[in-house]
Amino acid sequence: MKIVITGGAGFIGSHLVERLLIENHKVTIIDDLSTGSFENIKQFTKNKNFAFVIESILNKTVMDRIISECDYIYHLAAAVGVEMVVNDPVHTIETNVLGTDMVLKIANRYRKPIVIASTSEIYGRGVSERFKEDDDRLMGAIQNHRWSYACSKSLDEFLALAYFKQKELPVTVCRFFNTIGTKQTGQYGMVVPRFVQKAIRNQEINVYGDGTQSRSFCNVLDTVRALSIIKDSPITVGEIYNVGNTEEISIADLAVKIIELTSSKSTVKFIPYSQAYGEGFDDMQRRKPNIDKIYEHIAWKPVFSLEQTIMQVIEYERNIMNE
Repeated sequence: MKIVITGGAGFIGSHLVERLLIENHKVTIIDDLSTGSFENIKQFTKNKNFAFVIESILNKTVMDRIISECDYIYHLAAAVGVEMVVNDPVHTIETNVLGTDMVLKIANRYRKPIVIASTSEIYGRGVSERFKEDDDRLMGAIQNHRWSYACSKSLDEFLALAYFKQKELPVTVCRFFNTIGTKQTGQYGMVVPRFVQKAIRNQEINVYGDGTQSRSFCNVLDTVRALSIIKDSPITVGEIYNVGNTEEISIADLAVKIIELTSSKSTVKFIPYSQAYGEGFDDMQRRKPNIDKIYEHIAWKPVFSLEQTIMQVIEYERNIMNE
């Protein structure tokens, strides 16, 4: 199968490339390297089944060519990370909304099946114990740029399902819940690599807010396994799936766990949200997925525990530090 991945040089995208090449697919990625990295995909460049286009997904001519020649599309390109969302909301909105609009239009022109990557952020300030795909959503105020990412990805989902319902385009939406693993950068506010990098250097670890906010972290290898299964499962067309791990931990406890696993001398410092992100920052207190639907449809569930995943990240970061 000939597969196109937008944002393929990113964290999740590069892991997906590796899996698909192992499955003997031909993979073309398009990435402008604004948040992705050539280092993430450098190892694949000598593979005859791999091709890399350095370009924006907003380049209609290039996108038309590569999509016309493929059999399947994974649309992963997006502006990601809390810090980027807060500091560059224009880029966030334009990349997510205009990019998805472009990909869907061309996918529809050539009738190519497509997976749209979405996010648990679309649940906003909801308070469900375990978020289900059809739960109501609650967003913060428009003036709070924190929610621009969530709203842009919500519009992506609406547009994707509109193409499915109105034009019968084979579309599947995946909502990722805090995917973590090797190759992830802490540059844009990703908490696990940031904590690990500090811990292995015995540096102070900053926890934003009071640390009681909790998250459920999913190993990227579990995430890309779900994406691979979805492409081979017709039942997934027209559906939305949570893709995540149900193991939950507070951010304060996460910092403590990472310090313990690295045998670090780091200490934890709590930084008010206002100091980290500016006045008016709003956060989600809890983010835990209900994954019953994806398990019922394609028998997927995560196999890596949080501790196993953190240990993979620790080993990866130590290797980088020792290079």
